[in-house]
Amino acid sequence: MAGPTTLSDVAKEAGVSLATASRAINGSANRTVRPELRERVLAAAARLKYSPDANAQAMARGRTTTVGLIVHDIADPYFSSIAAGVTGAADRHKLVVTLATTQHQRGREVQFVEVMHSQRARAIVIAGGRYDDPEGTEALTHALAGYMASGGSAALIGQPLPGVSTIAIANTAAVVDLARALHGLGYRRFGILGGPAGHLTARDRREGFARTVDELGESSAVTLETAFTRDGGYDGMARLLAQEPDVELVFAVNDVMAVGAMAAARDAGREVGRDIAVAGFDDIVTLRDVSPGLTTVRLPLVELGARATELALEEAAGEPRVLEVGGEVVLRESTPPRT
Repeated sequence: MAGPTTLSDVAKEAGVSLATASRAINGSANRTVRPELRERVLAAAARLKYSPDANAQAMARGRTTTVGLIVHDIADPYFSSIAAGVTGAADRHKLVVTLATTQHQRGREVQFVEVMHSQRARAIVIAGGRYDDPEGTEALTHALAGYMASGGSAALIGQPLPGVSTIAIANTAAVVDLARALHGLGYRRFGILGGPAGHLTARDRREGFARTVDELGESSAVTLETAFTRDGGYDGMARLLAQEPDVELVFAVNDVMAVGAMAAARDAGREVGRDIAVAGFDDIVTLRDVSPGLTTVRLPLVELGARATELALEEAAGEPRVLEVGGEVVLRESTPPRT
């Protein structure tokens, strides 16, 4: 019984060398084939019903057709919304997304970059804030530099790194606007669920909010360190209510934490929007089902993912760029004006 059609069979049928047939079908990072020869090879492949080998194509072109996406927690709607933007943009470029999640474990980004480097990923997108960790930052910078030196391209969503295109979120400016808006509604005693101590995004948000509250005068803010998760928000709110029972408004540095904080308030017998106010940051899609509606800072999360993917694909043809994206304060029922 005859075996499957090989590239050698196609080359023989088309009357060309095996190398020419490979370049015509698989492409090449260095050499091209004359149009008439390519058409002859493709016609021979069609007659013989030849199916190209994806690994051979990747080797010939120097890159696969995959985009690597590295996030901290795909169960978090913040990252799943970004992933939707990445996959949509990748699909428009006829690329496939490979997903990796760090589960908030330091150092795993470097491991995943190295894996995607070895697998010849076309591009890498890394979404999420980093920690105040010079050694870890240097290791990630080095891993990305090695990957890009081999022909790959990359983009970040979060804090910039040298030589890498980045979508940088204007966290401080956004929380300044949020704090001013809430102060304008009459709130004076604030609590801040501030995330982990060394997390750079959390630090920008909590410190920017606290500083603005202090500058506005006649107000105060108490900050608690928490996990950057829903359960972190729940535990933080429980501790805050025990320590500061007269707090008027609680700002959680992301929406997932804010949802946990609202649950803890309810379990403590406090009605959100009447007995205590709550605000978050991100405007994740699941807030559509939260009652009362949560005041927050809206980020265009799907757009962030799509734009980061475009940046990564553009980087191979130009210099790295840093694009800053602002947030929009959205006031909802969880922070009614104080009478």
